[in-house]
Amino acid sequence: MTKYTFTEKKDTRSGFGAGLHELGKKNPNVVTLCADLTGSLKMDAFKKDFPERFFQVGIAEANMMGLAAGMTIGGKIPFTGTFANFSTGRVYDQIRQSIAYSGKNVKICASHAGLTLGEDGATHQILEDIGMMKMLPGMTVIVPCDHNQTKQATLALGDHVGPAYLRFGRPSWPIFIAPDRPFTIGKADKMIEGKDVTIFACGHMVWQAIEAEAKLAEKGISVELINIHTIKPLDVEAILASVQKTKCAVTCEEHQINGGLGDSVAQVLSRFAPAPLEMVAVNDSFGESGTPTQLLKKYGLGPENIIDAVQRVLKRK
Repeated sequence: MTKYTFTEKKDTRSGFGAGLHELGKKNPNVVTLCADLTGSLKMDAFKKDFPERFFQVGIAEANMMGLAAGMTIGGKIPFTGTFANFSTGRVYDQIRQSIAYSGKNVKICASHAGLTLGEDGATHQILEDIGMMKMLPGMTVIVPCDHNQTKQATLALGDHVGPAYLRFGRPSWPIFIAPDRPFTIGKADKMIEGKDVTIFACGHMVWQAIEAEAKLAEKGISVELINIHTIKPLDVEAILASVQKTKCAVTCEEHQINGGLGDSVAQVLSRFAPAPLEMVAVNDSFGESGTPTQLLKKYGLGPENIIDAVQRVLKRK
């Protein structure tokens, strides 16, 4: 049985910064735009080594999206950087009209997503962004699970053609993905093989699911854990292959229960292979201030909540 452990914790936003800096070395067409949050987005190294390709637009996120769209016309590959709330909710019209509608090759990179933003509170903890972005035609949506996978996803976006949304976070989080583990946009990553129930997870919730799987194994429950790092395009084949084997599933995400990963999986199952499904997510609520761990527990996103969801769905098989 596959076991995942960690020896280090590091924020996923630092994985983005490392990947961005590496892309800067590889591709002279990669440019970056930041809305006054260079340090928070870990864009410092890129700014230092490639100052002529770094554009500080200030607290003008809508303008940043318009500038990025325009840069693609000249063959540049713009990576925009700000908090997830300001990357989506504040500028949705500009993304829809200037980037998505015309299929511009802009990479919208969003840090401080979800509840684990922590003490900054509800006004910054956007929990609707996955749904907002996946609904835009042609938009790729990626939610990596740790520092290493965020770096891999950033590098992959350098070669990807078309608009994309990359969602990552602020807190120090276990690193459990090997740096050389294969990463392909749109291809789910089966992390643990099992037969009783499938857990689909993304982002920080993959580690929560790993912890839940270990406790469920002690109870004799065999979990198949799949990391759905790409919400769109969704790996329908992987979802169906797993659920047709296990006959039930649980989804886990740091997002509203409406509109995110759970909804995407539910659509697939309802269309092609109906099966019992439980969703671990924020239940139609705004967040609040607190530490990441406190908030995950209060809003029902802890390993124990995943275990409860597994036990409920097993009774429905």
